[in-house]
Amino acid sequence: MTKPEEIIRKIIHIDMDAFFASVEQRDFPVYRNKPVIVGGSPQGRGVVAAASYEARKYGIHSAMPASRAVKLCPHAVFLKPRFDVYREVSYQIRDIFYRFTDLVEPLSLDEAYLDVTENHVKIPSATIIAARIKKLVKQETGLTASAGVSFNKFLAKIASDLDKPDGLSIIIPDEANRFIEKLEVGRFHGVGKATQAKMESLGIKTGADLKKKSEIELIRLFGKSGHHYYRIVRGLDKREVKPHRIRKSIGKERTFSEDVSDLQWIHEFLDDLSAKIAASMEKLQASGKTITLKVRYKNFETVTRSQTLSHFTDKKEDLAEISKKLLLETDAGVREVRLLGISVSGLNLTEGGVIGEQLELPLQF
Repeated sequence: MTKPEEIIRKIIHIDMDAFFASVEQRDFPVYRNKPVIVGGSPQGRGVVAAASYEARKYGIHSAMPASRAVKLCPHAVFLKPRFDVYREVSYQIRDIFYRFTDLVEPLSLDEAYLDVTENHVKIPSATIIAARIKKLVKQETGLTASAGVSFNKFLAKIASDLDKPDGLSIIIPDEANRFIEKLEVGRFHGVGKATQAKMESLGIKTGADLKKKSEIELIRLFGKSGHHYYRIVRGLDKREVKPHRIRKSIGKERTFSEDVSDLQWIHEFLDDLSAKIAASMEKLQASGKTITLKVRYKNFETVTRSQTLSHFTDKKEDLAEISKKLLLETDAGVREVRLLGISVSGLNLTEGGVIGEQLELPLQF
């Protein structure tokens, strides 16, 4: 009996570009095109949490002491982190991911793995899905993301870093060995600075050098990690994309280019937003009980209003009607609004999303 051929996975790694700093530049136009550093104070023992690309030109990077950063770029703008805002934007981005797959593994607020081998939109090309995700992230958050596409986590993560910012890179199976052999050992998953220094002292500077070592020799030199290095340099990484949580909500929101106060326009926008959310729910075969309206005013004050129904719904008419009712409990129209959002929670999804038949799709990167 012949062994069934193993399905080649289609993995996407999404990495937001200078995430914290980009959110600050988006929300406060005065910071755009300026070297922005989010983190601790340069007068104390603060550390850089994120640096805009304008700041990176001066050699500034995350985890650098802020006192060092200010010496490299004295005119940099130092900002305290607003983690509540970053977390909110991160959830908004993850909701975009869930439109395509329930196999989403967040690594942090600004990056995640997605397995799109089987996906909600029935698109066989992971590259097309990655491009659509990037476009939606830009449209709905005003931020850019870089994406890497490959057949395992290791190569997808490497690919996402090849063409930053706003990049999309693909490493297909036929090109993997050649790519890995040219890769510097410091770029390999699991190789830290100390291990990199040891490898380079042994003449191991690239994947090709590492590949020359036998598994026994690598175990002798690096202990149990030798097994890992032997496999990773051959492109062998069977780690699965593991979702961390049950999806709790489906929603959309938008930050407007200009603040709005026209209630008729706001009502029409809520109609449109409700229709889009209902379409997403239909694709996921989901419905929910709690509708939440989110309003952010011109001065960045944010309020939410919610209503829980006695029954599940996925109807755009219900979402629009309840959202407009909740709008009456806010100052929208009296005060100018810069963001509106609707989300549906209390979903009737099973863990990991809707369970469906596992399909084998043609391999298209």
